[in-house]
Amino acid sequence: MATNLHSGPDSGVGELVAGIVHDAQELINQQLALFKQEVRQDLKRARDGAAFMATAAGACLIGSLLLVLMLVHLLNWLAPDNLPLWSCYGIVGGVLALIGAVLAWRATQKFERALPEKTVKALEENLEWKTKPS
Repeated sequence: MATNLHSGPDSGVGELVAGIVHDAQELINQQLALFKQEVRQDLKRARDGAAFMATAAGACLIGSLLLVLMLVHLLNWLAPDNLPLWSCYGIVGGVLALIGAVLAWRATQKFERALPEKTVKALEENLEWKTKPS
């Protein structure tokens, strides 16, 4: 900021303009410094959140694995005479694989619907035109 706020009788317009330009540059530098500090704080919060999310995902993964193992042993306990333990693992694994396949199939359908049809058709036409021998 300008330290000399009172202009004397001999100060010219050039000095006033130079003071204004200096003050504007200083203000911009201060705003940039504030912006950098805010970005650093936001990145630190995002990094901390990502680390927390990764820890939570790891705990959920381990918990899910233990629940699947529990289901296998529960199935074996419910039918101890008829089903050996290895077949219980196969049944639970097969059911989970089937669920995963159905969910993957549904996801591909949703992705196909999300693509813009006109753009895809135009791209296919362009590729066809480009690959055709002249």
